[in-house]
Amino acid sequence: MRKTTIQKREKASKKSKLAKRAVMFSTVVMCIMALTTVTAFAASGTVSTTDFVDKTITVLQSIVSLIGGGLGVWGVVNLIEGYGGDNAAAKSQGMKQFVAGLGLIILGIVVVPVLGTMITSAM
Repeated sequence: MRKTTIQKREKASKKSKLAKRAVMFSTVVMCIMALTTVTAFAASGTVSTTDFVDKTITVLQSIVSLIGGGLGVWGVVNLIEGYGGDNAAAKSQGMKQFVAGLGLIILGIVVVPVLGTMITSAM
């Protein structure tokens, strides 16, 4: 009986590690793709400052939201892992990461456009 419980926990731990790697990889790939759009936009020849700032704000908003989403999904994986193993520390850390991810998404949606407005009005 005891061995099967330990084996189940080890399988769940391996699956959560795989899920965390997948979340990290997909978040990094999406951020790199967002950054390449700015590079491709800037390499297209003459660039007006206003267009470049607008595009950069859009990409920054996307990157902050993507990182927040990745952190939120990572937190959900930790939360599920904590409930599966009855681990209070993992549950707590998972909830903190989930809320931090939501905070980053809100930051990307609300604060970055305000900063963009400030930058364009200063030019």
